[in-house]
Amino acid sequence: MFDDHDNRNLSDVFKELQQIQQAQIASHNSSPKKKKVPKTKKNFVFPFGASHTHKNSDLKLSHIIIGCSVLMIGLAVFFPKNTSFTQSYAREENREAISEYELNRHRLNIQNIISENADMDKVKEQVTEEREIEFPTEYTNNPSLPKSEEIVKQEGVFGKENVTAIKTYENGNFVEEIILKKEKIVEPISKVIDIGTSEFLAKHKVHIGDIMYFITTNSLKESPEESSKDIAEVKGSLDVKLLELPSEEWCKVSFDTIEGYIKTSQLTSSYTTPNIIEKNRIQRLLLKVNLDMELNRTSGLTLNDYKKIFTGLPNDKNKIFQDHYMAFYHAEKKYNINGIFLASIAIHESGWGTSQIAQEKKNLFGYGSYDETPYESSFEFEDYAEGIETVAKSLVKYYLNPSGTKIYDGETAAAWYYNGPTLQGVNTRYASDTEWHKKVFNYMETLYKRLQS
Repeated sequence: MFDDHDNRNLSDVFKELQQIQQAQIASHNSSPKKKKVPKTKKNFVFPFGASHTHKNSDLKLSHIIIGCSVLMIGLAVFFPKNTSFTQSYAREENREAISEYELNRHRLNIQNIISENADMDKVKEQVTEEREIEFPTEYTNNPSLPKSEEIVKQEGVFGKENVTAIKTYENGNFVEEIILKKEKIVEPISKVIDIGTSEFLAKHKVHIGDIMYFITTNSLKESPEESSKDIAEVKGSLDVKLLELPSEEWCKVSFDTIEGYIKTSQLTSSYTTPNIIEKNRIQRLLLKVNLDMELNRTSGLTLNDYKKIFTGLPNDKNKIFQDHYMAFYHAEKKYNINGIFLASIAIHESGWGTSQIAQEKKNLFGYGSYDETPYESSFEFEDYAEGIETVAKSLVKYYLNPSGTKIYDGETAAAWYYNGPTLQGVNTRYASDTEWHKKVFNYMETLYKRLQS
């Protein structure tokens, strides 16, 4: 009945002792009475102060042992081991036992331990699966690319392989794998990257196929050698297409339809020379200026070009052409005629606006004049602009376009004096002087060249 003494308090112990004692007394009283024999009485003091008087024969040895055990348990519970009482009466091994009991007073929960270990799940499995093989990357030097520039010449392609492996998982998480075998299915294709080495291309920020420009007038060569044959002359500022770069000293270019070689030192780019584009535009316009150029089309000049050409002309003493450059420009746009050609006729016929007909009749062209009576037969205009527009319409309708050509205001060309859209063609019926076309062309060249100033 004392197996669970560690769960009882001291008062419970006393109650049990009292119950035992009462049971013994009851047993004694109920037994047959023996003859009384006088003896000397002794007092027995029960532990914890419960005093009762009994004969020695009434108190069994087992009762004494139980009482002592209860006393020892009570002392262990109510007196800490560091008290003077413990120091005096507790043996060293008892102190160690109590300490061990104190440290292990929380019992192990076996069920929790089992549950926690049951959650640990370590699994190994063998798998065979298809995996990608990383492709390698190869780098090659390319002298046709700007230095340090990279370009992908060939894209890489992953290969494929079958991989047999043992995979380990703990609690559903992948831990490691051991490769057992690899079997290649598809070879990977290398990625190829070209790295540029050309300092010439890097300097001018250009690539093969880009436009570059001649710095000065020079000749294209048949081969990349100084002693090679000249095949074409190219004027400064003209554009060429870069075709090849056989070395850092020579390159192959295309000028319109002509291909040849030129030293790289003779070329520049819009990056290196920003104003080269405007110079090239002017140079391209000048290339079209020749004795056989077609005059029934616009010159390609801008209004600012006209202003530049006609402002400050040394021979324009009365500034007639400077003040009316816009009239020539608008006549060109409106009637589809080369305005510089129109102005050159005016300069030639009026002596830079100094003739009597030009001064008095505002007629810069001698329009309507005959050789016999030039002044009398010439037309008179209200202002110079009217005369410029009238002559432009007449040239377009009668001299510069074939019959039936759509011209201005819904009209078509009559072509009464048409002999071709060139200076010489106009000369045939417009002027009796057979050199007239050359004289007019000289003025045209003078005006065009002012674009280069």
